[in-house]
Amino acid sequence: MSHAINTKPLLFFKRTNPPVFIASAIIMFLFIIGATLLPQLSKSLFDTIQSTIIEKFSWVFTVSTVLFLIFVLLLLISPFGRIRLGQPDDKPEFGYSTWFSMMFSAGMGIGLVFWSIAEPIKHFTNPPIYGPQSLSPTDQAIGLTFFHWGLHAWGVFMVVGLSLAYFSYRKGLPLTIRSCFYPLLGEKIYGRWGHCIDTFAVVGTMFGVATSLGLGAMQVNSGLNYLGDCPETKTTQIVLIALITACATASVVLGLKKGISRLSHLNIILSAVLIAFVFFLGPTLFILETFGNGLKTYLSNIFFFSYWSEQVAAPDWQASWTIFYWGWWIAWAPFVGMFIARISKGRTIREFILGGLFAPVLATFIWLSVFGGTALYLETVQGAPISAAVSANVSTALFKTLAYLPWDQITAALSTLVIVTFFVTSSDSGSLVIDILTAGGDQDPPKNQRVFWAVTEGVIASVLVIAGGLQALQTAAIASGLPFALIMIGMCFALLKELKKEL
Repeated sequence: MSHAINTKPLLFFKRTNPPVFIASAIIMFLFIIGATLLPQLSKSLFDTIQSTIIEKFSWVFTVSTVLFLIFVLLLLISPFGRIRLGQPDDKPEFGYSTWFSMMFSAGMGIGLVFWSIAEPIKHFTNPPIYGPQSLSPTDQAIGLTFFHWGLHAWGVFMVVGLSLAYFSYRKGLPLTIRSCFYPLLGEKIYGRWGHCIDTFAVVGTMFGVATSLGLGAMQVNSGLNYLGDCPETKTTQIVLIALITACATASVVLGLKKGISRLSHLNIILSAVLIAFVFFLGPTLFILETFGNGLKTYLSNIFFFSYWSEQVAAPDWQASWTIFYWGWWIAWAPFVGMFIARISKGRTIREFILGGLFAPVLATFIWLSVFGGTALYLETVQGAPISAAVSANVSTALFKTLAYLPWDQITAALSTLVIVTFFVTSSDSGSLVIDILTAGGDQDPPKNQRVFWAVTEGVIASVLVIAGGLQALQTAAIASGLPFALIMIGMCFALLKELKKEL
Protein backbone atom coordinates (compact mmCIF):
# COMPACT_ATOMS: atom_id res chain seq x y z
CA MET A 1 0.00 0.00 0.00
CA SER A 2 3.01 2.31 0.39
CA HIS A 3 3.01 5.23 -2.03
CA ALA A 4 4.16 8.83 -2.11
CA ILE A 5 2.50 11.97 -3.41
CA ASN A 6 4.40 13.53 -6.29
CA THR A 7 5.77 16.87 -5.14
CA LYS A 8 7.26 19.52 -7.39
CA PRO A 9 9.13 22.81 -6.97
CA LEU A 10 6.76 25.79 -6.89
CA LEU A 11 8.09 29.34 -7.10
CA PHE A 12 10.61 29.55 -4.25
CA PHE A 13 9.37 26.35 -2.55
CA LYS A 14 11.53 23.26 -3.09
CA ARG A 15 8.99 20.52 -2.37
CA THR A 16 5.26 21.06 -2.48
CA ASN A 17 2.03 19.57 -3.78
CA PRO A 18 0.95 22.31 -6.24
CA PRO A 19 -2.85 21.59 -6.44
CA VAL A 20 -3.28 21.73 -2.64
CA PHE A 21 -0.84 24.58 -2.10
CA ILE A 22 -2.24 26.78 -4.87
CA ALA A 23 -5.93 26.13 -4.07
CA SER A 24 -5.40 26.80 -0.35
CA ALA A 25 -3.34 29.93 -1.00
CA ILE A 26 -5.98 31.32 -3.40
CA ILE A 27 -8.79 30.75 -0.86
CA MET A 28 -6.75 32.47 1.87
CA PHE A 29 -5.82 35.35 -0.47
CA LEU A 30 -9.42 35.97 -1.55
CA PHE A 31 -10.57 35.90 2.07
CA ILE A 32 -7.90 38.39 3.14
CA ILE A 33 -8.66 40.78 0.26
CA GLY A 34 -12.45 40.56 0.69
CA ALA A 35 -12.48 41.01 4.46
CA THR A 36 -9.95 43.87 4.30
CA LEU A 37 -11.56 45.88 1.50
CA LEU A 38 -15.18 45.17 2.44
CA PRO A 39 -15.30 44.83 6.25
CA GLN A 40 -19.02 45.68 6.65
CA LEU A 41 -20.07 43.32 3.89
CA SER A 42 -17.81 40.65 5.38
CA LYS A 43 -19.37 41.06 8.82
CA SER A 44 -22.85 40.78 7.32
CA LEU A 45 -21.78 37.68 5.43
CA PHE A 46 -20.34 36.14 8.62
CA ASP A 47 -23.65 36.73 10.42
CA THR A 48 -25.64 35.16 7.56
CA ILE A 49 -23.38 32.11 7.38
CA GLN A 50 -23.57 31.52 11.12
CA SER A 51 -27.37 31.86 11.31
CA THR A 52 -27.84 29.55 8.29
CA ILE A 53 -25.60 26.85 9.72
CA ILE A 54 -27.26 27.03 13.14
CA GLU A 55 -30.74 26.91 11.64
CA LYS A 56 -30.18 24.20 9.02
CA PHE A 57 -27.12 22.15 9.94
CA SER A 58 -26.53 22.32 13.70
CA TRP A 59 -27.72 18.71 13.96
CA VAL A 60 -24.70 17.63 11.89
CA PHE A 61 -22.39 18.83 14.67
CA THR A 62 -24.57 17.39 17.44
CA VAL A 63 -24.84 13.92 15.91
CA SER A 64 -21.31 13.63 14.55
CA THR A 65 -19.50 14.56 17.79
CA VAL A 66 -21.44 11.90 19.70
CA LEU A 67 -20.71 9.29 17.00
CA PHE A 68 -16.99 10.14 17.02
CA LEU A 69 -16.76 9.65 20.80
CA ILE A 70 -18.64 6.34 20.66
CA PHE A 71 -16.41 5.16 17.79
CA VAL A 72 -13.22 5.91 19.74
CA LEU A 73 -14.47 4.25 22.94
CA LEU A 74 -15.46 1.10 21.02
CA LEU A 75 -11.97 0.92 19.49
CA LEU A 76 -10.48 1.29 22.97
CA ILE A 77 -12.20 -1.83 24.33
CA SER A 78 -12.07 -3.84 21.11
CA PRO A 79 -9.35 -6.33 20.00
CA PHE A 80 -8.13 -3.60 17.64
CA GLY A 81 -6.68 -1.83 20.68
CA ARG A 82 -3.52 -3.96 20.65
CA ILE A 83 -2.59 -3.00 17.07
CA ARG A 84 0.58 -0.89 16.96
CA LEU A 85 0.67 2.42 15.08
CA GLY A 86 3.76 1.41 13.15
CA GLN A 87 5.70 -1.77 12.57
CA PRO A 88 5.86 -4.39 15.37
CA ASP A 89 9.34 -3.28 16.51
CA ASP A 90 8.70 0.49 16.35
CA LYS A 91 9.20 2.35 19.61
CA PRO A 92 7.67 5.72 20.58
CA GLU A 93 9.80 8.69 19.55
CA PHE A 94 8.89 10.73 22.65
CA GLY A 95 8.52 9.87 26.32
CA TYR A 96 5.20 10.22 28.12
CA SER A 97 5.88 13.68 29.59
CA THR A 98 6.99 15.21 26.28
CA TRP A 99 4.19 13.43 24.40
CA PHE A 100 1.55 14.69 26.81
CA SER A 101 2.99 18.23 26.93
CA MET A 102 2.91 18.65 23.15
CA MET A 103 -0.52 17.02 22.86
CA PHE A 104 -2.16 19.17 25.55
CA SER A 105 -0.55 22.42 24.36
CA ALA A 106 -1.68 21.81 20.79
CA GLY A 107 -5.14 20.49 21.67
CA MET A 108 -6.50 23.04 24.13
CA GLY A 109 -4.21 26.03 23.89
CA ILE A 110 -5.35 29.61 24.20
CA GLY A 111 -9.05 28.83 24.23
CA LEU A 112 -8.82 27.10 27.61
CA VAL A 113 -7.23 30.16 29.21
CA PHE A 114 -9.70 32.48 27.48
CA TRP A 115 -12.90 30.66 28.49
CA SER A 116 -11.99 28.96 31.80
CA ILE A 117 -13.49 31.82 33.82
CA ALA A 118 -15.83 33.44 31.33
CA GLU A 119 -17.79 30.31 30.44
CA PRO A 120 -18.73 29.10 33.97
CA ILE A 121 -19.70 32.65 34.91
CA LYS A 122 -21.80 33.05 31.75
CA HIS A 123 -23.65 29.79 32.41
CA PHE A 124 -24.14 30.76 36.05
CA THR A 125 -25.60 34.21 35.38
CA ASN A 126 -27.64 33.15 32.34
CA PRO A 127 -28.40 29.47 32.85
CA PRO A 128 -30.05 27.70 29.90
CA ILE A 129 -33.35 26.05 30.78
CA TYR A 130 -33.19 22.27 30.64
CA GLY A 131 -34.28 19.05 32.34
CA PRO A 132 -32.35 18.27 35.56
CA GLN A 133 -33.95 20.91 37.78
CA SER A 134 -32.26 19.46 40.88
CA LEU A 135 -28.89 20.88 39.85
CA SER A 136 -27.72 24.06 41.54
CA PRO A 137 -26.73 26.96 39.26
CA THR A 138 -23.03 26.46 40.09
CA ASP A 139 -23.14 22.71 39.41
CA GLN A 140 -24.96 23.31 36.13
CA ALA A 141 -22.44 25.98 35.12
CA ILE A 142 -19.34 23.88 35.75
CA GLY A 143 -20.99 20.70 34.39
CA LEU A 144 -21.80 22.37 31.06
CA THR A 145 -18.28 23.79 30.88
CA PHE A 146 -16.81 20.32 31.45
CA PHE A 147 -19.11 19.02 28.71
CA HIS A 148 -17.86 21.52 26.14
CA TRP A 149 -14.19 20.84 26.96
CA GLY A 150 -14.35 17.14 27.77
CA LEU A 151 -14.51 13.77 26.05
CA HIS A 152 -16.43 14.97 23.00
CA ALA A 153 -13.66 17.41 22.07
CA TRP A 154 -10.84 14.89 22.43
CA GLY A 155 -12.94 12.18 20.76
CA VAL A 156 -12.97 14.39 17.66
CA PHE A 157 -9.17 14.77 17.81
CA MET A 158 -8.67 11.04 18.37
CA VAL A 159 -10.56 10.06 15.20
CA VAL A 160 -8.28 12.12 12.96
CA GLY A 161 -5.08 11.41 14.87
CA LEU A 162 -5.68 7.68 15.01
CA SER A 163 -6.59 7.45 11.33
CA LEU A 164 -3.52 9.41 10.25
CA ALA A 165 -1.11 7.51 12.50
CA TYR A 166 -2.50 4.14 11.40
CA PHE A 167 -2.43 4.73 7.65
CA SER A 168 0.89 6.57 7.71
CA TYR A 169 2.99 4.50 10.11
CA ARG A 170 1.42 1.07 9.70
CA LYS A 171 0.38 1.19 6.04
CA GLY A 172 3.17 3.38 4.71
CA LEU A 173 0.98 6.09 3.19
CA PRO A 174 1.84 9.83 3.27
CA LEU A 175 0.97 11.73 6.43
CA THR A 176 -1.95 13.60 4.86
CA ILE A 177 -5.72 13.55 5.39
CA ARG A 178 -6.29 11.94 1.98
CA SER A 179 -4.45 8.79 3.09
CA CYS A 180 -7.27 8.00 5.53
CA PHE A 181 -9.56 7.37 2.54
CA TYR A 182 -7.43 4.78 0.76
CA PRO A 183 -9.80 1.90 1.67
CA LEU A 184 -12.71 3.82 0.09
CA LEU A 185 -11.04 5.62 -2.83
CA GLY A 186 -7.98 3.51 -3.59
CA GLU A 187 -5.52 5.17 -5.98
CA LYS A 188 -7.96 8.07 -6.47
CA ILE A 189 -6.54 9.66 -3.32
CA TYR A 190 -3.60 10.76 -5.48
CA GLY A 191 -5.93 12.64 -7.85
CA ARG A 192 -8.45 15.44 -7.55
CA TRP A 193 -10.42 13.73 -4.76
CA GLY A 194 -7.31 13.65 -2.59
CA HIS A 195 -6.44 17.23 -3.46
CA CYS A 196 -9.94 18.39 -2.44
CA ILE A 197 -9.77 16.53 0.89
CA ASP A 198 -6.38 17.99 1.78
CA THR A 199 -7.45 21.49 0.71
CA PHE A 200 -10.50 21.29 3.01
CA ALA A 201 -8.17 20.22 5.81
CA VAL A 202 -5.77 23.12 5.19
CA VAL A 203 -8.58 25.70 5.14
CA GLY A 204 -10.22 24.23 8.25
CA THR A 205 -6.91 24.17 10.09
CA MET A 206 -6.11 27.73 9.06
CA PHE A 207 -9.40 29.14 10.36
CA GLY A 208 -9.35 26.97 13.48
CA VAL A 209 -5.86 28.12 14.46
CA ALA A 210 -6.60 31.72 13.44
CA THR A 211 -9.60 31.67 15.80
CA SER A 212 -7.31 30.78 18.68
CA LEU A 213 -4.75 33.39 17.68
CA GLY A 214 -7.46 36.05 17.65
CA LEU A 215 -8.69 35.01 21.11
CA GLY A 216 -5.13 34.98 22.40
CA ALA A 217 -4.37 38.45 21.09
CA MET A 218 -7.48 39.84 22.77
CA GLN A 219 -6.51 38.29 26.10
CA VAL A 220 -2.82 39.23 25.96
CA ASN A 221 -3.97 42.78 25.23
CA SER A 222 -6.17 42.67 28.35
CA GLY A 223 -3.27 41.38 30.43
CA LEU A 224 -0.95 44.14 29.27
CA ASN A 225 -3.69 46.70 29.91
CA TYR A 226 -4.07 45.39 33.46
CA LEU A 227 -0.32 45.41 34.07
CA GLY A 228 0.61 48.67 32.39
CA ASP A 229 -2.31 50.57 30.86
CA CYS A 230 -1.69 49.23 27.37
CA PRO A 231 -4.68 50.39 25.27
CA GLU A 232 -7.21 47.69 24.37
CA THR A 233 -7.67 48.33 20.66
CA LYS A 234 -7.73 46.27 17.47
CA THR A 235 -4.48 47.96 16.43
CA THR A 236 -2.75 46.72 19.58
CA GLN A 237 -4.14 43.23 19.04
CA ILE A 238 -2.85 43.14 15.46
CA VAL A 239 0.61 44.23 16.64
CA LEU A 240 0.53 41.43 19.24
CA ILE A 241 -0.47 38.90 16.58
CA ALA A 242 2.47 40.06 14.45
CA LEU A 243 4.98 39.82 17.31
CA ILE A 244 3.90 36.39 18.49
CA THR A 245 3.58 35.09 14.94
CA ALA A 246 7.25 36.00 14.56
CA CYS A 247 8.07 33.90 17.64
CA ALA A 248 5.97 31.03 16.29
CA THR A 249 7.73 31.28 12.93
CA ALA A 250 11.11 30.94 14.63
CA SER A 251 9.85 27.92 16.58
CA VAL A 252 8.43 26.13 13.54
CA VAL A 253 11.65 26.77 11.57
CA LEU A 254 13.66 25.12 14.37
CA GLY A 255 11.47 22.02 13.97
CA LEU A 256 9.67 19.54 16.19
CA LYS A 257 12.46 18.54 18.58
CA LYS A 258 14.43 21.77 18.89
CA GLY A 259 11.51 24.22 18.81
CA ILE A 260 8.00 22.91 19.39
CA SER A 261 8.75 20.18 21.99
CA ARG A 262 10.88 22.50 24.15
CA LEU A 263 8.31 25.27 23.99
CA SER A 264 5.55 22.82 24.92
CA HIS A 265 7.53 21.72 27.99
CA LEU A 266 7.95 25.37 29.03
CA ASN A 267 4.24 25.93 28.47
CA ILE A 268 3.25 23.03 30.74
CA ILE A 269 5.68 24.12 33.49
CA LEU A 270 4.37 27.70 33.46
CA SER A 271 0.77 26.45 33.44
CA ALA A 272 1.43 24.16 36.41
CA VAL A 273 2.99 27.04 38.37
CA LEU A 274 0.01 29.28 37.61
CA ILE A 275 -2.50 26.60 38.64
CA ALA A 276 -0.60 26.03 41.90
CA PHE A 277 -0.60 29.79 42.61
CA VAL A 278 -4.36 30.13 42.15
CA PHE A 279 -5.18 26.83 43.89
CA PHE A 280 -3.30 27.68 47.10
CA LEU A 281 -3.96 31.43 47.11
CA GLY A 282 -7.62 31.03 46.21
CA PRO A 283 -10.55 29.16 47.81
CA THR A 284 -8.86 25.73 47.90
CA LEU A 285 -11.73 23.78 49.47
CA PHE A 286 -14.29 25.37 47.15
CA ILE A 287 -12.09 24.47 44.14
CA LEU A 288 -11.93 20.83 45.27
CA GLU A 289 -15.70 20.82 45.76
CA THR A 290 -16.16 22.38 42.31
CA PHE A 291 -14.05 19.65 40.72
CA GLY A 292 -15.98 16.87 42.47
CA ASN A 293 -19.43 18.31 41.79
CA GLY A 294 -18.50 19.23 38.22
CA LEU A 295 -17.24 15.72 37.47
CA LYS A 296 -20.35 14.17 39.02
CA THR A 297 -22.67 16.51 37.08
CA TYR A 298 -20.80 15.91 33.84
CA LEU A 299 -20.70 12.12 34.02
CA SER A 300 -24.28 11.71 35.24
CA ASN A 301 -25.67 14.04 32.54
CA ILE A 302 -23.30 13.43 29.63
CA PHE A 303 -25.94 11.72 27.50
CA PHE A 304 -28.52 14.40 28.23
CA PHE A 305 -26.05 17.22 27.55
CA SER A 306 -25.21 15.58 24.22
CA TYR A 307 -28.62 16.25 22.69
CA TRP A 308 -30.61 18.64 24.89
CA SER A 309 -29.43 21.90 23.28
CA GLU A 310 -30.57 20.72 19.86
CA GLN A 311 -34.15 20.48 21.17
CA VAL A 312 -34.71 23.22 23.73
CA ALA A 313 -31.82 25.69 23.75
CA ALA A 314 -32.36 29.15 22.30
CA PRO A 315 -30.65 29.53 18.90
CA ASP A 316 -28.37 32.32 20.12
CA TRP A 317 -27.22 30.24 23.12
CA GLN A 318 -26.66 27.21 20.92
CA ALA A 319 -24.69 29.24 18.38
CA SER A 320 -22.54 30.90 21.04
CA TRP A 321 -21.75 27.75 22.97
CA THR A 322 -22.33 24.12 21.98
CA ILE A 323 -22.33 24.48 18.19
CA PHE A 324 -19.45 26.95 18.32
CA TYR A 325 -17.41 24.47 20.34
CA TRP A 326 -18.26 21.48 18.16
CA GLY A 327 -17.41 23.48 15.04
CA TRP A 328 -14.20 24.72 16.63
CA TRP A 329 -13.04 21.24 17.68
CA ILE A 330 -13.82 19.81 14.24
CA ALA A 331 -12.05 22.72 12.51
CA TRP A 332 -9.06 22.04 14.78
CA ALA A 333 -9.21 18.27 14.16
CA PRO A 334 -6.93 18.12 11.09
CA PHE A 335 -4.38 20.28 12.90
CA VAL A 336 -4.48 18.58 16.31
CA GLY A 337 -5.08 15.12 14.83
CA MET A 338 -2.13 15.33 12.46
CA PHE A 339 0.11 16.80 15.15
CA ILE A 340 -0.83 14.03 17.59
CA ALA A 341 -0.28 11.44 14.86
CA ARG A 342 3.13 12.92 14.08
CA ILE A 343 4.28 12.46 17.71
CA SER A 344 2.61 9.07 18.36
CA LYS A 345 4.45 6.62 16.12
CA GLY A 346 5.08 3.29 17.87
CA ARG A 347 2.20 3.41 20.35
CA THR A 348 -0.67 0.93 20.32
CA ILE A 349 -4.21 2.04 19.51
CA ARG A 350 -5.25 1.41 23.12
CA GLU A 351 -2.30 3.38 24.49
CA PHE A 352 -2.99 6.17 22.00
CA ILE A 353 -6.63 6.49 23.09
CA LEU A 354 -5.97 6.15 26.83
CA GLY A 355 -3.20 8.73 26.74
CA GLY A 356 -4.83 11.03 24.21
CA LEU A 357 -8.43 10.95 25.45
CA PHE A 358 -8.46 10.67 29.24
CA ALA A 359 -5.21 12.33 30.35
CA PRO A 360 -5.82 15.68 28.58
CA VAL A 361 -9.47 15.68 29.68
CA LEU A 362 -8.45 15.23 33.33
CA ALA A 363 -5.89 18.05 33.04
CA THR A 364 -8.52 20.27 31.38
CA PHE A 365 -11.05 19.60 34.17
CA ILE A 366 -8.46 20.49 36.80
CA TRP A 367 -7.73 23.77 35.01
CA LEU A 368 -11.43 24.63 34.68
CA SER A 369 -12.07 23.79 38.35
CA VAL A 370 -9.22 25.96 39.60
CA PHE A 371 -10.03 29.06 37.55
CA GLY A 372 -13.78 28.60 37.07
CA GLY A 373 -14.23 27.54 40.70
CA THR A 374 -12.32 30.59 41.94
CA ALA A 375 -14.47 32.90 39.84
CA LEU A 376 -17.71 31.24 41.01
CA TYR A 377 -16.58 31.52 44.65
CA LEU A 378 -15.81 35.21 44.29
CA GLU A 379 -19.15 35.80 42.57
CA THR A 380 -21.39 33.76 44.91
CA VAL A 381 -19.67 33.94 48.30
CA GLN A 382 -17.77 37.23 48.31
CA GLY A 383 -20.10 39.18 46.02
CA ALA A 384 -17.32 40.23 43.63
CA PRO A 385 -18.68 41.57 40.31
CA ILE A 386 -16.97 38.95 38.12
CA SER A 387 -20.09 38.52 35.98
CA ALA A 388 -20.15 42.26 35.27
CA ALA A 389 -16.52 42.11 34.17
CA VAL A 390 -17.28 39.15 31.89
CA SER A 391 -20.26 40.95 30.36
CA ALA A 392 -18.19 44.08 29.77
CA ASN A 393 -15.22 42.31 28.15
CA VAL A 394 -14.77 38.53 28.08
CA SER A 395 -11.02 38.76 27.54
CA THR A 396 -10.52 40.62 30.86
CA ALA A 397 -12.27 37.97 33.00
CA LEU A 398 -9.07 36.19 34.03
CA PHE A 399 -7.33 39.37 35.17
CA LYS A 400 -10.38 40.76 36.97
CA THR A 401 -10.56 37.48 38.91
CA LEU A 402 -6.86 37.44 39.79
CA ALA A 403 -7.22 41.00 41.13
CA TYR A 404 -9.14 39.57 44.13
CA LEU A 405 -6.30 37.20 45.08
CA PRO A 406 -2.97 37.98 46.79
CA TRP A 407 0.05 38.79 44.61
CA ASP A 408 -2.24 39.74 41.75
CA GLN A 409 0.50 41.53 39.78
CA ILE A 410 2.64 38.38 39.82
CA THR A 411 -0.21 36.07 38.82
CA ALA A 412 -1.36 38.48 36.11
CA ALA A 413 2.16 38.62 34.65
CA LEU A 414 2.46 34.84 34.83
CA SER A 415 -0.95 34.45 33.19
CA THR A 416 0.07 36.72 30.33
CA LEU A 417 3.24 34.67 29.84
CA VAL A 418 1.22 31.43 29.82
CA ILE A 419 -1.13 32.89 27.20
CA VAL A 420 1.84 33.89 25.06
CA THR A 421 3.36 30.39 25.21
CA PHE A 422 -0.02 28.81 24.39
CA PHE A 423 -0.28 31.36 21.58
CA VAL A 424 3.08 30.37 20.11
CA THR A 425 2.61 26.59 20.51
CA SER A 426 -0.76 26.75 18.76
CA SER A 427 0.63 28.80 15.90
CA ASP A 428 3.82 26.80 15.33
CA SER A 429 2.05 23.44 15.58
CA GLY A 430 -0.66 24.60 13.18
CA SER A 431 1.94 25.93 10.74
CA LEU A 432 3.81 22.63 10.79
CA VAL A 433 0.61 20.69 10.03
CA ILE A 434 -0.34 22.97 7.13
CA ASP A 435 3.23 22.69 5.82
CA ILE A 436 3.03 18.90 5.86
CA LEU A 437 -0.33 18.89 4.08
CA THR A 438 0.75 21.30 1.35
CA ALA A 439 4.07 19.44 0.93
CA GLY A 440 2.30 16.16 0.13
CA GLY A 441 2.95 14.54 3.51
CA ASP A 442 6.63 15.48 3.79
CA GLN A 443 7.23 15.41 7.56
CA ASP A 444 10.18 17.79 7.25
CA PRO A 445 8.80 20.45 4.88
CA PRO A 446 10.99 23.27 3.53
CA LYS A 447 11.67 26.09 5.97
CA ASN A 448 10.57 28.86 3.62
CA GLN A 449 7.21 27.11 3.26
CA ARG A 450 6.90 26.97 7.05
CA VAL A 451 7.49 30.72 7.19
CA PHE A 452 4.89 31.36 4.47
CA TRP A 453 2.08 29.54 6.29
CA ALA A 454 3.02 30.86 9.75
CA VAL A 455 2.80 34.42 8.43
CA THR A 456 -0.46 33.65 6.61
CA GLU A 457 -1.97 32.39 9.89
CA GLY A 458 -1.12 35.69 11.55
CA VAL A 459 -2.63 37.68 8.69
CA ILE A 460 -5.87 35.64 8.77
CA ALA A 461 -6.17 36.13 12.54
CA SER A 462 -5.65 39.88 12.12
CA VAL A 463 -8.29 40.07 9.39
CA LEU A 464 -10.81 38.22 11.57
CA VAL A 465 -10.17 40.61 14.46
CA ILE A 466 -10.70 43.60 12.14
CA ALA A 467 -13.76 42.12 10.45
CA GLY A 468 -15.81 41.41 13.54
CA GLY A 469 -13.85 40.41 16.60
CA LEU A 470 -15.21 37.52 18.64
CA GLN A 471 -18.30 37.06 16.44
CA ALA A 472 -16.17 36.68 13.30
CA LEU A 473 -13.83 34.26 15.06
CA GLN A 474 -16.74 32.06 16.14
CA THR A 475 -18.29 32.11 12.66
CA ALA A 476 -14.97 31.12 11.05
CA ALA A 477 -14.70 28.10 13.36
CA ILE A 478 -18.28 26.92 12.72
CA ALA A 479 -18.18 27.46 8.94
CA SER A 480 -14.87 25.66 8.44
CA GLY A 481 -15.91 22.80 10.72
CA LEU A 482 -19.09 21.82 8.85
CA PRO A 483 -17.54 20.28 5.69
CA PHE A 484 -14.82 18.57 7.70
CA ALA A 485 -17.40 16.89 9.94
CA LEU A 486 -18.61 14.99 6.85
CA ILE A 487 -15.03 14.12 5.90
CA MET A 488 -14.46 12.71 9.40
CA ILE A 489 -17.51 10.44 9.12
CA GLY A 490 -15.90 8.96 6.01
CA MET A 491 -12.67 8.53 7.97
CA CYS A 492 -14.41 6.36 10.54
CA PHE A 493 -15.81 4.01 7.88
CA ALA A 494 -12.44 3.76 6.12
CA LEU A 495 -10.47 3.08 9.31
CA LEU A 496 -12.90 0.41 10.50
CA LYS A 497 -12.83 -1.27 7.10
CA GLU A 498 -9.03 -1.49 7.14
CA LEU A 499 -8.79 -2.53 10.80
CA LYS A 500 -11.01 -5.53 10.15
CA LYS A 501 -8.35 -6.89 7.79
CA GLU A 502 -5.81 -6.86 10.66
CA LEU A 503 -7.67 -9.53 12.61
